[in-house]
Amino acid sequence: MGEHEEKSREELIHEIQQLQAKADSAELLHQRLKKAEADLFFFKQSCEERNRALALECEEHEKVSDELRMAKLIVERSPVILFRRSAGEDAQLQYISENIQQFGYSPQDFFDNTLTFGDIVHPDDRERVEKELIALAEANIEEYSQRYRCITRSGEIRWVEDKTSVVRDENGNKTNHQGVLYDITARTLATRELKKSEEKYRRIVETAAEGFVLVDDEQTIIDVNQAYCNIFGYSRQELIGKNTADLASKDFRDFLEHNRGTLMKQEFRVIEGSGARKDGSSVPILIHGNVLRDDQGKMIGNMAFVTDMTEHKKALMLAGEVQKSLLPQEKPVVNGLDVAGRNVSCDEIGGDYYDFIWHPGSGRDPFSVVVGDISGHGVDSALLMTTARAFLRMRASQPGTISEIVSAMNSHLAKDVLESGRFMTLFYLCIDRGKRQIDWVRAGHDPAILYDAQKDRFEELKGNGIALGVMDDISYEEHHRLGLENGQIIAVGTDGIWESFNTEGEMFGRERLKAILKDNAHRSASEILNTVYDEVARFSLGVKTEDDITLVIIKVEGLADS
Repeated sequence: MGEHEEKSREELIHEIQQLQAKADSAELLHQRLKKAEADLFFFKQSCEERNRALALECEEHEKVSDELRMAKLIVERSPVILFRRSAGEDAQLQYISENIQQFGYSPQDFFDNTLTFGDIVHPDDRERVEKELIALAEANIEEYSQRYRCITRSGEIRWVEDKTSVVRDENGNKTNHQGVLYDITARTLATRELKKSEEKYRRIVETAAEGFVLVDDEQTIIDVNQAYCNIFGYSRQELIGKNTADLASKDFRDFLEHNRGTLMKQEFRVIEGSGARKDGSSVPILIHGNVLRDDQGKMIGNMAFVTDMTEHKKALMLAGEVQKSLLPQEKPVVNGLDVAGRNVSCDEIGGDYYDFIWHPGSGRDPFSVVVGDISGHGVDSALLMTTARAFLRMRASQPGTISEIVSAMNSHLAKDVLESGRFMTLFYLCIDRGKRQIDWVRAGHDPAILYDAQKDRFEELKGNGIALGVMDDISYEEHHRLGLENGQIIAVGTDGIWESFNTEGEMFGRERLKAILKDNAHRSASEILNTVYDEVARFSLGVKTEDDITLVIIKVEGLADS
């Protein structure tokens, strides 16, 4: 019998139980081992995650440290000084940035009881600063700004701006005051110099004889001086807020409105017009205006000096009256001719000229019309025109052809104006009614226009000849035309007519003048003349006339049949 056969049943059961216990123990150990492996795996993962988190924290910490170092460097190199002090009556400085060294001090000077911040405040400002701080605390102001002077270690005086804010705890109690100090010495000194300069120029403007006005881009008045008030009869308070257009006469306001776009594009502009006083009267004014720009070139407004031209205009008007008295005062009575002439100066006096002359040399006394235009306009042109008229009348009273008259006139004028650059254009027209002939000399002047209503045909009376006064030894050519007939119209004018412009920059032109002559050929010379002036005025409405306008209309009518 074997070994197992000799064991009893109980022993076998017991042995089996022991083996089962060992198996259970081994399984338990295996389970524990697996759990330990799992725990180790999760622990390893946790460690890796923690390491990554720590690495990120280190990276972030390094970044923050770099930023703090950079911020500290910026603060230390900037003119802005940071500070923090405790709140309460016995306030103590807790922090001040290193760049306090720009004043010659170190932060340690304030922490080892060598200095208090009040010690470096200028003695003349200390009491004021302390009173302001007390008032601010009593008013419970959270943020405030102060300006005062500080004294550097070397004794230099610096202006600072102190911007402070209150710090509170979670219960709302004041714990600290913190803020920044700006060195504003340069700005303060510059502001003071600017203020002195502004005061100086203000005194200059206020005491100026000319009116001064400052307006925004909408032409609303911002500021004026007393002279400007005197010109228009308003007080300064009444003028502020007004638009400059409200101070213009109706015609001048229309001109400004039509030309606003063009005028506003000009950096500098000189405008002559008329203003409207508070009492309703008109005042002639001359405006010198220009655009105001800031440091970046952006437009911030406009300014102008305004001159009261009343006395100047009175003198010019008197001179103009004298000048106009030299022009024909009455419509000439000439058998077979209907004649009308007019001169309108763009200023009070001008350089245009026209005259009617009966001169000897024929038993039938030919009738002549002279139209001249002095270069430019104004006083000097008017004086030259007066001289030319006197000589022409004197010479025309003597025997000679119109060619000889004009040649002599040129020789005389050249001696007076050759060096000045001035000159005169002239059209001298002579009508011999008996011969039904016209003779003319053209000295640099635009050709006269002849319209034959019966043939509906225009003709220009041309010819060679330079302006008077350009060369002193010129012989002018005389031109002739036969065939003077009833119904013909001759127009002799200056370029101020056809060179008038409208607001669109379009020129009136000679074709418009011809159309008026044709459409009104059935009317009298005076009616034709009036129509031309009316049409030019209507065409150029809103545009200041830049040249004198002179026109003579001669209508042939009533000539006896030959």
